[in-house]
Amino acid sequence: MISVIIPLYNAEETILSALSSVKAQTVNHREFEIIIINDGSTDGSKKVVELFINNNQDLNILYFEQENGGVSKARNLGLHAATGEFIALLDSDDEWLAEKTEKQLKLLTDKNLNIDFIATRRNNGKILPPYRVKNNLAEITFKKLLLRNEAQPSTVIFKRKVLENTGFFNEDQRYAEDLNYWMKISKSNSMYILDESLLIADKGRRTFGVSGLSADLSAMEKGFQRNLKEMYDVKNINFIQYLLLKVFYKAKYLFLLTRTYYYNLKK
Repeated sequence: MISVIIPLYNAEETILSALSSVKAQTVNHREFEIIIINDGSTDGSKKVVELFINNNQDLNILYFEQENGGVSKARNLGLHAATGEFIALLDSDDEWLAEKTEKQLKLLTDKNLNIDFIATRRNNGKILPPYRVKNNLAEITFKKLLLRNEAQPSTVIFKRKVLENTGFFNEDQRYAEDLNYWMKISKSNSMYILDESLLIADKGRRTFGVSGLSADLSAMEKGFQRNLKEMYDVKNINFIQYLLLKVFYKAKYLFLLTRTYYYNLKK
């Protein structure tokens, strides 16, 4: 079984597309356990989900509600409820392409590959350095994650063993929380990106600096710096690496800020 964790916050206009994309998978829908966590939505999201559940009673859907506590807390509630051998993440404003799950499961179950965590490309974007594609796969390592995160959460499926050996998301962190979790996962698991674009993120729009949580570049930069400090505190990086990466993150933030300003001028 594949447990699909879907955090939901004020997504009445997009949640139906996200849920429909799970239903449309080429993997038999009976293989899915869909876990929706309403993180204190104040719009009509609940009504949209309830209607979908009523119209799709052949699907295994679990629905939870909590006071607004952020995406990490919502995902953790879903992870605690998950019973599947495989766990997939899907944000409420994203859509899977129909063959996504089937292609990822083929890799996760291939004993010759021994993959624990598999992401994909999204919105027809490219896999950028320091990642390098070989045999249609790009390996994710801790060192590469320090420089760039290419694993968007909605593209990810991982084995239950990852949850068992890594634990849960940091609920105190609302920005760059996925990178924080991936870095912890990388210490004990085999991680890859499939070089195929199998996700439509935010209707295909550029998200970093534009929409979603990643639109707040200042908060994202603070999240990256917090991750860096945590990795130094637990001795995953030394002091020199810590200082150099602090400067690198600050420069990256200024570059993204300038690029976003430029794109906004072109509108």
